[in-house]
Amino acid sequence: MGAAIARAAQWTSVFENGTGKLEFSPLNEKLLNDIIQYVENFGSKHSQEAALAFKDPLTWNSVLPPTAFTDGFEASGSKVVSRESDTQGNPLMLYENGKIQIRNMNMLANVMKTAKNQKLAEARACLEANRDPLVKILGAGYATVEGEDTTVIRMIEKMKTDGQEEVSLQLRFLLLIQQFDMQLLNSSLQQISKEVRLAPTTVNEDVALLQTFCGEDTSTPLLDIQFTSNYVFNNGCRAVPWRQVHGDICYIIVKPHDGDSFCVTASTYGCFINGGVEQDTKEVNFEKKSDIYKDLVALITAKSPKFAQNIEKKNFSKREDSIIELEREAADLRENVKEKEKTDVSADDNKVQSMQKATGKKGKAGKDKKKQLQPSLKWRNLGETRKTEEKIGKEKGKDGKVKKKSSPSASRRASLYNRRTPGVDEEDMSDSSEESEEEDEAQDRRQEAGTDLPSEYWQIQKLVKYLKGGNQTATIIALCAMRDFNLSQETCQLAIRDVGGLEVLINLLDTEESKCKIGSLKILKEISRNVQIRRAIADLGGLQTMVKILKESNKDLKCLAAETIANVAKFKRARRTVRQHGGINKLVGLLDYKPTAPIQGHQTQNVSAKDIEVARCGALALWSCSKSTKNKHAIRKAGGIPLLAHLLKTLHEDMLIPVVGTLQECASEPSYRLAIRTEGMIENLVANLESNNPELQMHCAAAIFKCAEDKETRDLVRQYGGLDPLVKLLEQSDNKELLAAATGAIWKCAISRENVERFQELKAIERLVQLLTDQPEEVLVNVVGALGECAQEPANRLVIRKCGGIPHLVQLLTGTNQALLVNVTKAVGACATEQDNMTIIDKLDGVRLLWSLLKNQNPQVQASAAWAVCPCIENAKDAGEMVRSFVGGLELIVSLLKSNDLEVLASVCAAIANIAKDEENLAVITDHGVVPMLAKLATTTNDKLRRHLAEAIARCCTWGHNRVSFGREGAVAPLVHYLHSKDESVHRATAQALYQLSRDPDNCITMHENGVVKLLLDMVGSSDEVLQEAAAGCIGNIRRLALANEKAKFA
Repeated sequence: MGAAIARAAQWTSVFENGTGKLEFSPLNEKLLNDIIQYVENFGSKHSQEAALAFKDPLTWNSVLPPTAFTDGFEASGSKVVSRESDTQGNPLMLYENGKIQIRNMNMLANVMKTAKNQKLAEARACLEANRDPLVKILGAGYATVEGEDTTVIRMIEKMKTDGQEEVSLQLRFLLLIQQFDMQLLNSSLQQISKEVRLAPTTVNEDVALLQTFCGEDTSTPLLDIQFTSNYVFNNGCRAVPWRQVHGDICYIIVKPHDGDSFCVTASTYGCFINGGVEQDTKEVNFEKKSDIYKDLVALITAKSPKFAQNIEKKNFSKREDSIIELEREAADLRENVKEKEKTDVSADDNKVQSMQKATGKKGKAGKDKKKQLQPSLKWRNLGETRKTEEKIGKEKGKDGKVKKKSSPSASRRASLYNRRTPGVDEEDMSDSSEESEEEDEAQDRRQEAGTDLPSEYWQIQKLVKYLKGGNQTATIIALCAMRDFNLSQETCQLAIRDVGGLEVLINLLDTEESKCKIGSLKILKEISRNVQIRRAIADLGGLQTMVKILKESNKDLKCLAAETIANVAKFKRARRTVRQHGGINKLVGLLDYKPTAPIQGHQTQNVSAKDIEVARCGALALWSCSKSTKNKHAIRKAGGIPLLAHLLKTLHEDMLIPVVGTLQECASEPSYRLAIRTEGMIENLVANLESNNPELQMHCAAAIFKCAEDKETRDLVRQYGGLDPLVKLLEQSDNKELLAAATGAIWKCAISRENVERFQELKAIERLVQLLTDQPEEVLVNVVGALGECAQEPANRLVIRKCGGIPHLVQLLTGTNQALLVNVTKAVGACATEQDNMTIIDKLDGVRLLWSLLKNQNPQVQASAAWAVCPCIENAKDAGEMVRSFVGGLELIVSLLKSNDLEVLASVCAAIANIAKDEENLAVITDHGVVPMLAKLATTTNDKLRRHLAEAIARCCTWGHNRVSFGREGAVAPLVHYLHSKDESVHRATAQALYQLSRDPDNCITMHENGVVKLLLDMVGSSDEVLQEAAAGCIGNIRRLALANEKAKFA
């Protein structure tokens, strides 16, 4: 297991003084499950080896309570020992104060079985504490090593000389473990190969292209770029084989013009900077030292601004003349800005000097303070300049291209806001598909010169002047005085900005005086709730300084800095800045709160309360930052998941709200959903649903809403009793946010039929039907989604009809919300499977409304509407006449066969199969060209589409010469290949289609040539009678044609 853990497992970066942790990734989960299964079955297959005593016990902090150990163990308080012991008298299992020691494989298997639902967490803890188990099991001489491993040879030699049975046993044990290691590595390689994004040929072409542009001339993009190895394996990779298990392709030395050379690992999942090449051994340090970029060019662009600048000059992307004109316009504007700055600064200097004369502070200290805190006043023209630059960006966006990192406009912005991040790459500019743009259109409002301003405005202006020119004491007094104002009032917030106070407050964060920092942060924390203020703070480089403060020893400073970051990081540029300056790792570090010893004195209590507050503020900041996809990955890599899981067990509601908020934001990522499930967080989320705090309830329900995408999570919610409080939350009809979260969680949980049974017992369907009126769309989407899932059960369809839900559902078909339309069509389609329900839907003109939705531009709506039409046609009294009554309806549904969406195609084929049951309708769709369109789809490899396509072809063959037309269009041969599918329903539909097609002699010949007889013979013995009959009928038609040919020959 050592080699697989060291080479195939994915580890987080080392967290401060701790050790690396196993990432919560699908690959790691598969590895852990394989190891658990192997350990549990080891004793039954290899009894002697399983009883072999370890040299040293495997030791780790167990997630199990002492009460979990029952049979075969003796408990004494928090200490548990096994009744079995080794030859030295040591118990094979010792559990004390949460720490467990295991001394053979039998006992390890026993512990895994005892863990039950917590097996994954227990195995994770064991492997994190014992990264090379063989060292503990067989001794230090059997450690996993790089390169040639001579352990087996040494053991054979030892066995020859000593001849001991124990050495033979150890050798067998080692060989078994090594064999299992190879199995793990191979399965990991298969798992990794499914996620390939880069290929060796792509990387080689990129390097070859960049080499053509290298040179010592500074106008070239790079100085040099070379592979570390010239040896190429058969698969095109240059990495050593055991590193290819990780997906490594090769290693590249890049020498830029503007910095030191660095070594890049090119892997199938992207490129990243590694630890470089060791000078002594000339070996590559494989440790990841940077983020992963999609390709080599993106990485070098992010690392070397000179590269990006020169690559732009090489005209790799075209620029329009209008863009160049706008850039010149921006350059002229900057010149005006500089001139105005000089005027403003000189005027401000005169004001400060006059103020100092009035206050009598002319000392050297005052002058130094003034010089240190004097703002550059660049913010004054920030709005006008940014408008011009945004205009340039919009012009560049017209051709659909994304701006590169060091484009001219990006360079100018970096020079204008000298404390901002110098630039970003393509990936950073598109930070997250889920990120809100809630503030991108915020207008910059400033006080007009001619308007009447309140007295607070002028008083704040005076205080800001004292801040600029006063000494340390005056600065602290001015900060205290400023806090006396109502800083939650917009007038006061904008007054601080308009008179240049923001830059002074941010400059104060760079001083060495803690009191000044605390005062400044308290003000910034309050005023940063304003949209315009938080943007100005980001523009002036305040975030970078606050991130640095997070490493201070002063806990008050940490709290204030984290809370201010939480307020500012409401838009994606701010979140990106926090990540790029290492803020995520530092914020995760704030969560590392460990409860102190039992409280004995007042001082200990204060320290503990302050630690809790630091962790709470860190969670608040992470909550804001977690709206970015890249930040979610950064939190996970920094080891944030176990810390969030630990904080989730606290009783402090103020702590729980940001922790759960962060988790529910991150739960959109599969790796987080996996971690939430395996770390036992579902139980805590369910428990907090019964809290008295509506906000906490809302976030817990929202987290379950996202996590319940996975079946295992849905089962856990039911097992921990989470369905009951979710249904109870439906009573909170006044709190729309809570109602949306609760109905969303019910919707996702209802995907599992076992949960629907519980919802039936709790009368949840009746309550959901009551919520179909007078609710916002975000609630309706979830309510209708839940009803659609519950309506899959016949009993619930009856309940929906009796409660009067069908008219409300039909009425919702006239809406415009796309997500709502997808769910309501599914719900109406499910209800239409009952005859009585279908009668109501038909009377309310529901089928016509469904048919009209086929014109919707959203493929999901089209597919859902087409699926809903199928049961309507099946259960309508006069379906054929009803379908013909829709003007242009048949032409519309045939035209949808031109769609590129597989779900749309499958649903439309299913609808056509139902429509074709009526002979007149079949004649009409034949005239509309349904046969060649269906034949064109025959080459698909999607089993769902194959099934419904075969059904449609079978139905269409019954009219005129359609079966002959299908043969001419080349649909017969591909249909034969459908019989190789593993899906029984595909076999049934295909056999029916082939039976209908086999009535044409030419089609029989095509089928026979493609080997259909052997495939159908196997299916004649199927337990499915429909499949039996169709297969036999097709074979019969082919045989009759063969006999007719034989008779013709002899005649």
